[in-house]
Amino acid sequence: MILCANPRAQYLAHQREIDDAMRRVVDRGQYILGEEVRAFEQEFAAYTGAADAVGVGSGTEALHLALVACDIGRGSEVITVAHTAVATVAAIELTGATPVLVDIEPDHYTLDPAQLESAITPRTKAIIPVHLYGQPADLGPIVAVARSHGLRVIEDCAQAHGATYAGARVGTQGDVGCYSFYPTKNLGALGDGGIVVTGDAELAGTMRLLREYGWAERYVSHIAGWNSRLDEIQAAVLRVKLRYLDEDNRARARLAGIYGAGLADAGLVLPEPRSLATHVYHLYVVRSRFRDALQSFLRSRGIGAMVHYPVPIHLQPAYKGRLPGRERLPETERAAQEVLSLPIYPELKDADLRRVVETLEAFGSGLHV
Repeated sequence: MILCANPRAQYLAHQREIDDAMRRVVDRGQYILGEEVRAFEQEFAAYTGAADAVGVGSGTEALHLALVACDIGRGSEVITVAHTAVATVAAIELTGATPVLVDIEPDHYTLDPAQLESAITPRTKAIIPVHLYGQPADLGPIVAVARSHGLRVIEDCAQAHGATYAGARVGTQGDVGCYSFYPTKNLGALGDGGIVVTGDAELAGTMRLLREYGWAERYVSHIAGWNSRLDEIQAAVLRVKLRYLDEDNRARARLAGIYGAGLADAGLVLPEPRSLATHVYHLYVVRSRFRDALQSFLRSRGIGAMVHYPVPIHLQPAYKGRLPGRERLPETERAAQEVLSLPIYPELKDADLRRVVETLEAFGSGLHV
């Protein structure tokens, strides 16, 4: 089976270094918020170009902490998209705020800046653009609209580690950048983890308090917080993998280039990188009117293509009929019916990728009938 993503392959690629890093933590005997977390926070901040970084328990918690630190809660509205992992909307609702949905750009699958002005109300406090599939959202106009209305910009970077927009890493052009280290990400842990990056020292300090009960000193809560800590073992693993992130992203880009050349005549809509941005191909997402038949055809031939995401958030049972903006999302709903993620990860063998291409060509030529 050719997997759509393969985090075990990345572990095996760096097994000795990762095993040594984990053993170092075990031998040291400090497992929560110790030397490894502090070092990783410094290294990740330097990598992104941010002034500060705060390690947390997951990408969802990164968004949640960022929103709370920006004083967003009950009575607030936060503009985002429905074509994303449900975590984006779940984090907004964790604060008591209301997610307000706008449509996506059909070519890039990210928040359409042209939809923002009509979605802003007196209750709007923030915008969360999602850098989806490794493709940065169009941050220039998004940030400009936000600044003109005094709104916070909290970037959801869960799928875009290392991506750039206008020459700067994503996560550094809004107020806060939020990353997930779920194992399948371009920079993935061996479990859950996340981080927030910011250039605002006050926000960084608040998020550092929020992640551990509001403690400035142990057992004394200065603000109401909760438990959202990146653990030492995950930080140690991530320090190893961070050293290889740019190399791995180049490998993804090379594989994407092979896909692009091989599938030019396969009857699919292929990814279109934004001109101002660097796409890091967390996922290689094609589009077809025959998506479901194509996915079944690939699966029958041992190829694990997946759908990200099959049901827009506003149509899922937990959210259906109650999120503002849900009536005006035609591009979101169309994409959910047509997108398909093909196998891509740095360790994917060229021979396996060629097999995927040949199978897609066979489908396109009608051999599946």
